[in-house]
Amino acid sequence: MRDGRSTPRAVVLLSGGLDSGTALACAIARDGCAAHCLSVRYGQRHLREIEAARRVAEHLGAAEHRVIDLDLSRFGGSALIAADEPVPRDRPLDDTEIPRTYVPGRNLIFLSLAAAWAEVLGAGRIYAGLTAVDYSGYPDCRPEFVAAFQAAAEQALAAVVEGRQRLAVITPLIDLGKAEIIRLGLSLGVDYGLTHSCYDPVGEQGLACGHCDACRHRLKGFEEAGVEDPVKYA
Repeated sequence: MRDGRSTPRAVVLLSGGLDSGTALACAIARDGCAAHCLSVRYGQRHLREIEAARRVAEHLGAAEHRVIDLDLSRFGGSALIAADEPVPRDRPLDDTEIPRTYVPGRNLIFLSLAAAWAEVLGAGRIYAGLTAVDYSGYPDCRPEFVAAFQAAAEQALAAVVEGRQRLAVITPLIDLGKAEIIRLGLSLGVDYGLTHSCYDPVGEQGLACGHCDACRHRLKGFEEAGVEDPVKYA
């Protein structure tokens, strides 16, 4: 194991879901980073994903895990943060319309928070589990968005502008389908039984609904990977 002076630091956006858990494994097990995980309580109805993030960070050996509060439900505009707007169920997986579960500016905000913390830490990398394959069509999951954010961050951070630090936004899953992500994660030691993907968990146990976009893409991925999904469904 490399010592603390030679181990690169990275900020990892960790929601507690399948994709972010795999991105964390890429940062630690594949790329040898000391991972500083960041999760956000933003008013999401599937708040149990924060506890899942804690479990995943501990299991994979993150250097630390911080949770911050930023209540986006004050703005509304999404079924994930508005209690009176139902989560879409059983949408066609090939539907190209941006669904009501899109949270305005979410990844833009999260990456900005990660960039700010990375500058303080002197971390040269940000990992995010964004994917533009087998996903719900959110505009802030596309490679074009990631490239634009990278350019903006390079102009915004003092340490980068002054040449004291470099910053790379790494999205190791951006071109992978769910089955490929699952196979990659299993090869890196991810326990998907610790993750939570469902947008609309059921009952006190918070069982996965099996009908929201997140559940359906997840189930399809496990089926195509030839692996049983270890989480419980209602």
